[in-house]
Amino acid sequence: MTTTAPKGRLLRGGRTVARALLVWIAVTGALRLLDVLLPGFRMPHWWQPTVCALLLGLLAAVGWPLVMRVAYPLAFFTFGLFGFLLLGAGTLAVFRSVPGVELVGFRTAVIVTVAMAGVGALISAVLAIDEDEIFFRRAARRRRRHAPATGDGELPPGVLFLQIDGLGFDTVRRAIRDGDMPTFAAWLAEGSHTLTPWHTDWSSQTGASVCGILHGSNHDILGFRWYEKDRDHVMACAHPTDAAEIERRHSDGRGLLSGDGAGRGNLFSGDAGHVSLTMSAIPVLVPKKLLRRRRDRLGAGYYAYFANPVNALRTFVVALVDVFREISASVRQRRAGVVPRVPRGGWYPLARPGTTVIARDVVVSAILGDMLAGRPVVYADFLGYDEVAHHSGIERFDTLAVLRSIDQQIARLHRASRLAPRRYHLVALSDHGQTQGQAFSQRFGETIEAYVGRLCGGSPPASAGKRRQTESWQINAALAEATKSGGLIARRLRARVENAECAEDRPRTESGSPGAVTRVAPGVVVVVSGHLAMVSFTEHGGRAELETIEREHPDLLPSLVDHPGVGFLLVRSREFGPVVLGRDGLHRLTTGVVIGEDPLLPYGPHAADLIRRVDTFPHCADIMINSRYDPESDQASPFETHVGSHGGLGGPQQRGFVVYPREFPPPGEVVGAEALHRVFRGWLTGLGHPEPAPVETAVSEVVS
Repeated sequence: MTTTAPKGRLLRGGRTVARALLVWIAVTGALRLLDVLLPGFRMPHWWQPTVCALLLGLLAAVGWPLVMRVAYPLAFFTFGLFGFLLLGAGTLAVFRSVPGVELVGFRTAVIVTVAMAGVGALISAVLAIDEDEIFFRRAARRRRRHAPATGDGELPPGVLFLQIDGLGFDTVRRAIRDGDMPTFAAWLAEGSHTLTPWHTDWSSQTGASVCGILHGSNHDILGFRWYEKDRDHVMACAHPTDAAEIERRHSDGRGLLSGDGAGRGNLFSGDAGHVSLTMSAIPVLVPKKLLRRRRDRLGAGYYAYFANPVNALRTFVVALVDVFREISASVRQRRAGVVPRVPRGGWYPLARPGTTVIARDVVVSAILGDMLAGRPVVYADFLGYDEVAHHSGIERFDTLAVLRSIDQQIARLHRASRLAPRRYHLVALSDHGQTQGQAFSQRFGETIEAYVGRLCGGSPPASAGKRRQTESWQINAALAEATKSGGLIARRLRARVENAECAEDRPRTESGSPGAVTRVAPGVVVVVSGHLAMVSFTEHGGRAELETIEREHPDLLPSLVDHPGVGFLLVRSREFGPVVLGRDGLHRLTTGVVIGEDPLLPYGPHAADLIRRVDTFPHCADIMINSRYDPESDQASPFETHVGSHGGLGGPQQRGFVVYPREFPPPGEVVGAEALHRVFRGWLTGLGHPEPAPVETAVSEVVS
């Protein structure tokens, strides 16, 4: 079993009673203070604050959970604030029922309600009470009274897979060394856990990684978004319908979380029976034919968390602090002239706490509930580090502050795991890393979409390539639950097409009307995913070959390989099959022949195999463009307006990490998310978890 957790605040005899008494006394004192300071609120008699404090305590303990059940949808959309409004109405009724108390107006009642919740939170902090421990111990007493445990000791240990989105192996090592992740540091120092890297697929992003880890397959997932020519449709992993379709294509009912597991804050379900904040399982947005059976009711994770008014108040206070931190960090970067940096104004400071605070707290609360229920496997995604690293940088001070807060939550889960009805091992991992650099559009004055469109004879609009800068899919899922002189090779390419016949511009579609997806030039679609850009020629069925591209767009390939922001291209040649083109060399993937300088040399020993695999995907784009990575500076320019980014090959983005209990078998060298799935499945089997049902049985159960 996982090592002894870092020392927590263990509940000692009488602590709960002391807390109740102190909260009563503190609320009484707070009411007396409000009597002096708050206009429209008077308690002229000495006994009134004492009686009202008792009644308010009962109202918070009994009334708030009932309010959350009755008014759940509105409370859900307002992250619990609507519950405070309704509880304020209850407070108004309580005070008016006590003789002599004067309370003028609903606003005053809400202020009193919020103040009382704040007093409760303060007392818990002063007494150093571990609320999780109270929660688990009370639940354990109820189980012993009503259903004595039978055979709990025979259950195999459960496993919590805790994913820190976007945290690379190199960064996590430095964070452990520098004290930014004390929980991980303690595990490694005690010898209970081991840290190891794993190599991502070419598409180093959450969609491909999580689908591969949870479902054992990420075939034909080209990026976080990609274009499917046969449907004239851009698939987006963060779109509910697309996420459900991706899961339908890859799930066989035998996912990592099948067999009563739970998924929290993920893009895909992993065939879990219990999910929340999961994009592929949003019933109000995903067509019924794409949904699998779910046993959790809508927004169960939110209810479990916001049923406690102290939680709601604490989350919003921390969220406000996070808004201030974001504004302060942005100002400091501008004043210091830090480069690279990206604009961080507008709505972003208000949107950031959605991932760094609110989603994080709800996910942790849901995991606590999963442990209480004794679920065998849980997989959860903490998105906050990835979000801030995109906008600030992978190791900037405010990014590391978010990392420290995630480490604190992992320590909290570690402590709570000692009180769960079954033993739990904790495995921490990342789905990919991030490579830092100045954005392509900032460095070169135009987006890759506009550049390709211009080379293909188009006039892309000024908005081409603009995308939302917030990794907010967890919050979107939450809201939806409640209701997109040149180099050698350049010279050779130019020579080959110098006398070639150039076709006239083709219409946008065969019918002459615009397609469903925006074209950067007639018949040309460009889709970007971090350090990867994909070019498709819509008037050609299947893959457009290199020779065709040369004939129709003679300047395109030479200009791309010669561009200082482009590392290499993948194209399909009629004569040589898949070919990787770079500025000063090419690599024929079928034969392994390299002419000139190997363009894949800076991208590691697995690059050729990973790219060769993508070439076999049915929806592989006609031109796959990877950004240029500079090993000396350890930087690359992403095609999206980010500081830290990922999605392709080159540098830290392709190196994720796994921190696992030392007693588990070593995973060896892991290349690709599908390989990591096999490692995790092997660990579960070794612990005694049953193998998933055969494919036919699993599918029939889902359909029934």
